[in-house]
Amino acid sequence: MNVHDSERLAGLLEDAGYERATEAEQPDVVVFNTCAVRENADNKLYGTLGHLAPQKAAKPGMQIAVGGCLAQKDRSEIVRRAPWVDVVFGTHNIGSLPVLLERARHNEEAQVEILDALETFPSSLPAARDSAYSGWVSISVGCNNTCTFCIVPSLRGKEKDRRPGDVLAEVQTLVDEGVLEVTLLGQNVNSYGVEFGDRLAFGKLLRATGEIEGLERVRFTSPHPKDFTDDVIAAMAETPNVCHSLHMPLQSGSDRLLKAMRRSYRTEKYLGIIEKVRAAMPDAAITTDIIVGFPGETEEDFQGTLDVVRQARFSSAFTFQYSKRPGTPAAELPDQLPKAVVQERFDRLVALQNEMTHTLNKEQVGRTVEVLVATGEGKRDAETLRMSGRARDGRLVHFTPGATVPRPGDVVETVVTYAAPHYLVADGEPLSWRRTKAGDRSEAGIKPKTAGIGLGLPSFGAPAPLPAVSGCAAQ
Repeated sequence: MNVHDSERLAGLLEDAGYERATEAEQPDVVVFNTCAVRENADNKLYGTLGHLAPQKAAKPGMQIAVGGCLAQKDRSEIVRRAPWVDVVFGTHNIGSLPVLLERARHNEEAQVEILDALETFPSSLPAARDSAYSGWVSISVGCNNTCTFCIVPSLRGKEKDRRPGDVLAEVQTLVDEGVLEVTLLGQNVNSYGVEFGDRLAFGKLLRATGEIEGLERVRFTSPHPKDFTDDVIAAMAETPNVCHSLHMPLQSGSDRLLKAMRRSYRTEKYLGIIEKVRAAMPDAAITTDIIVGFPGETEEDFQGTLDVVRQARFSSAFTFQYSKRPGTPAAELPDQLPKAVVQERFDRLVALQNEMTHTLNKEQVGRTVEVLVATGEGKRDAETLRMSGRARDGRLVHFTPGATVPRPGDVVETVVTYAAPHYLVADGEPLSWRRTKAGDRSEAGIKPKTAGIGLGLPSFGAPAPLPAVSGCAAQ
């Protein structure tokens, strides 16, 4: 979601007349779009701002802006700690960035503007997309949950849903630009539709994407187990372009800790959802998020997490050491665990999950996979003469192109010959290679630039002319 917000910020700046600086140029404007989920984001931001201070001092007129969740949280503290920052804006007013930069330049003083409610739904803003073949589409922003470890609701606000027609219009716009894959974004996609009174809206939205000609892959993130319903599983299984991949956060395998986290499900329900998903889609790749070291976690609680990992057979997991975030209920809980204990448990969890991931990857050897060729996925591709991309289930595949010369955005079918813990290798000649419009545009260096899809909210720029009217309507 932060990456997509950055696309919106880039689109706003380009519409305001800015151009993206090359690597060889020293930029006139640097914008940080920040996260506040973990403490290291704070440290990284202030450290990087410190490194930029001499550059700014040496270049009169250079501007630095800080936005996003950390800006929403720290507000004027950013300018106090880094007085060379020109603009601070929050999660609710990213559309204000060009105006704030201009105001800071004109007034020759820092501008701090943090709103406590959403000014404009981000998807009504223009976006300079990062990819010619894959796009993000927000279906909601904010969150109505109250997880005790999470600072997001206080920074992003209550959930606001887009109407299905607006979502599908944005998807269609991307497909018209050649995009083959979209990822539907929401803090909790399963609660989509509650705001306008349709708790089955997300499953319907998934099915509606199946009607969009040219859209080959649909993904979504993130669902919440408490709201996961059978109609969504059916929509995933029955809609051909919806990928059989599911990222569903677990957080803990201890029912006692799930209660302390205010996660409104228990391990039995969680494993039951996975069982239903695999019954409907045996090839589904399921990934998750897990927190280690939540306050009060005992060895027994941690063993519960390991047990669920073994039963769930996750394809991969994003594992985190609990990070105490001021302003969250968990920060005030007793029994905050020593770092050494958390680290030891974290290492055990990572070792188990790596073993599980490798085992499941080895089951893919000999199978034919469809790979959407990507940019920058393989760090060693130049050495190995391979290319990289993602299979439909989300696994990373490094493949030998053979006599073909596929471009990012093209689609290749190939056979898996080797499995590593975190990726697959396909070293034989590809079975097929399909050139795509996305590949053409990648080759030409063209990325989609989408205008905002409105929601009846204020737009930017000059207003459109009013329609001509006559008769009684003119009154």
